[in-house]
Amino acid sequence: MSRARNYGFDRRRRDDLRRAKQEAKRQRKTDRSETGATGPEMGEAQTTGPDPGVWEWFSASRGRTTTSAVGTRPPADAPDDWILLTDVSEEDQPPSSSSG
Repeated sequence: MSRARNYGFDRRRRDDLRRAKQEAKRQRKTDRSETGATGPEMGEAQTTGPDPGVWEWFSASRGRTTTSAVGTRPPADAPDDWILLTDVSEEDQPPSSSSG
């Protein structure tokens, strides 16, 4: 078993490092309070959804989404289970699928 000759020195060194970290943390905190910054900003909320002039569709069987021009459906490959995700008015409803 090895002797712990420098145990006291190691302990003091670790305490000094811990104190230095705490002091740096306190300094950053006081700098932020002096400048009025309170922490990382989240930024502005991003807009979600498709761009204007585009409809977004979802297929459960494919497990994916796709976009198309306004008024058109995605290709009617089997299975044709596309669901329109974009909010549209009553008169702008998508054409029905041509399966049959």
